[in-house]
Amino acid sequence: MKRGGLVLALSALAAGTAFASTSAVWELSSYPDFIKGKFEGVSLGRDGRLSLAPRLDTLFASEQPVIWSVITGPDGSLYAATGHRGRVFRIDASGKATVVWTADRPEVFALAIDKRGVLYAASSPDGRIYRIENGKAEEYFNPKTKYIWSLALAPDGTLYAGTGEGGRVFRITAPGQGGEYYATGQSNVTSLLIDAQGRLLAGTEPNGILYRITAKDKAFVLYDADLPEIRAILPAADGAIYAAGLGGALAKKEQAAQQAAQAASDATPTISTTITVTADSTGGDLKPNPPEPKQPQQTAPAPATPQVTTQAATAVSTTDNTVEKSAIYRINSDNTVDTLWSSKEENVYDVLPAAGGGIYFGTDENGRIYQLSPDRRLTLIAQTNEADTIRLLDWRGALLAATANMGKIYKLGADGTKGTYESPVFDAGSVAQWGRLKWRGAGTVAMRTRSGNSLRPDATWSDWSAAVTDAGGSQITSPAARFLQFSASLSGPKTDIEYVTAAYLPQNNPPVVRSITVLTQAVAAASSAKVSGSAASTSAAATTPYTITVTDTGDAGPVASTGTPTQTLSRASAQQLLISWQADDPDGDKLVYDVQFRGDGEREWKFLRRNLHDNSFTIDGDALADGRYFFKVTASDREANPPSTAKQAVLVSSPVLIDNTPPAIRIESSGMQGRTAQVALEAHDDQSALRRAEWSIDAGPWTPFLPVDGILDSQTEQFRLAIPNVPPGEHLLVVRVADSGNNTALAKVVLQ
Repeated sequence: MKRGGLVLALSALAAGTAFASTSAVWELSSYPDFIKGKFEGVSLGRDGRLSLAPRLDTLFASEQPVIWSVITGPDGSLYAATGHRGRVFRIDASGKATVVWTADRPEVFALAIDKRGVLYAASSPDGRIYRIENGKAEEYFNPKTKYIWSLALAPDGTLYAGTGEGGRVFRITAPGQGGEYYATGQSNVTSLLIDAQGRLLAGTEPNGILYRITAKDKAFVLYDADLPEIRAILPAADGAIYAAGLGGALAKKEQAAQQAAQAASDATPTISTTITVTADSTGGDLKPNPPEPKQPQQTAPAPATPQVTTQAATAVSTTDNTVEKSAIYRINSDNTVDTLWSSKEENVYDVLPAAGGGIYFGTDENGRIYQLSPDRRLTLIAQTNEADTIRLLDWRGALLAATANMGKIYKLGADGTKGTYESPVFDAGSVAQWGRLKWRGAGTVAMRTRSGNSLRPDATWSDWSAAVTDAGGSQITSPAARFLQFSASLSGPKTDIEYVTAAYLPQNNPPVVRSITVLTQAVAAASSAKVSGSAASTSAAATTPYTITVTDTGDAGPVASTGTPTQTLSRASAQQLLISWQADDPDGDKLVYDVQFRGDGEREWKFLRRNLHDNSFTIDGDALADGRYFFKVTASDREANPPSTAKQAVLVSSPVLIDNTPPAIRIESSGMQGRTAQVALEAHDDQSALRRAEWSIDAGPWTPFLPVDGILDSQTEQFRLAIPNVPPGEHLLVVRVADSGNNTALAKVVLQ
């Protein structure tokens, strides 16, 4: 009856607000239920079980908004490239960091390192590729393009660079020695990878095409994704390729990013050409994203062909929230493709193979890190609570996650000893009285609740309640309100939560009567003898047939009556008034209706019918005399609630004019002037304006005619009718006039 799945019984509650008679329950028991909450040291299995997550330690904090790239050197050190100050850091095993290079451009999007520890870094925008060795940086190659998105180093020392503005891949063999290797025809080459066979893979944007490049100007399309961007490419142990496709609200984020970047340029000119940042929809921190050139948009990506001819890049509009925002693909060695995961809510930024054949991946939803098993069981293993998890890395047997806002590197350790889960906000639909909070789980769990009447928790909400530990049920002490939230603290080994339920009793909301419609409808005269709710019933009497028999003797046979009776034709139809209305109840309660009427000038309402369950009611059209009437419908939920809390709603119709009486026609004069019939007449109706006037001669077709003033708009009208070319002889002229109620009057004139 009310919102919520399971219906529970609650004890009687003190009245103050009119609450409903039946309670409901808010239940979180599945992965989709829990995933909408906030995780702090808590993981979520695909079976919907909350448990303690691996410990999440901050290995490195860059004090910059974003870490774009992280790689491991041959000595085991980490190198991290940041924005928006264009720095490259070296981080040792203890987490100690030193700046090895500061670029003259604000962004360093890509890094690569060879076996000897020589580092390559690409700066943007309008940047170059630098070779960094022994703390000294020298320009290595200038591709003369705005953005350098990706770098990949082949075993023979050849460096490849993926760029924007035309989506070109450059091959560089020595300082200043290099050139265009392959032009994808896309706008950006967003990711590069050297596979196990030494072949170059390139992911592009905006048509989401993954290329295998085998020689200069020679490539094969491995996959043409439905999403605009191939964000990351990683090899699997069995020779397959993992690819992260990015899409969804990308176009919208880019637009917001450009606006935010322009706003930032007004305050900080040194960053004006370097970054784009997207305002978080919750009003929080700014989310950094690589700058993207503006592209025309279309509704679907252009199809890719296996040919390696240059393709014109066309941006994809993916703001529709019914399509996937991101996906993870597995391109098998036989070039078949499996979609391992997709989402309409989260953007995936990086993928990392996990032991046992599964994968890890990071998203933009509070910087989450997921694990997907080989049988595709999904587990949320950690949440950094940063804006994005940009990169994932396996380092010294530990999983690292590089984030944005702020730019940090987190290290996942052993299982933690405590954590907190904060539920999504529950909307009871109206002010609700709270019942008992229950859960099922193991270990040490403490629950707190808070409530409020604003959608997002703010200073107007109540404070968190005192902790309760009885899983069997504890009374929620938070005040009655529309919204509720709980927080669960988990601690100790083998602690988990399977489900949580909170009982509530919603306020009973009044129904709504949205409209009243009054219509006339014709019914057969024979069936109009008894109309539902009619105050009167009539039917035309059947006439007695008259017959005469003539014999060949000339004698008349017996007759039924003397004389020759006139046959009377009955009316073809009678009228009914159909009163209908639209009403609903926000709580879904069953409604009952009372229908009343009142004539214009009358003081009291009269009942037509009580306790109706249908949304319409019919009365005989003759039950109400001519005049203006109002109809009132009262909708009540009294059958679904006790009298003390039942609510009702009332709606009165606009005035309805009932006109069952035809106009009156008065023939003032008639005659023939030559072959032209001349007729003067007046028509009048007591209730409504005249709407139609027609004439017919000798039962011929009807011909409309107008009054003297040229328009039929009054209750009284004068007519002067002149009908030319009337043949000599006697003729029957019939005049027909109808009023606004479609009542028709007839008058006849015999013309000589």
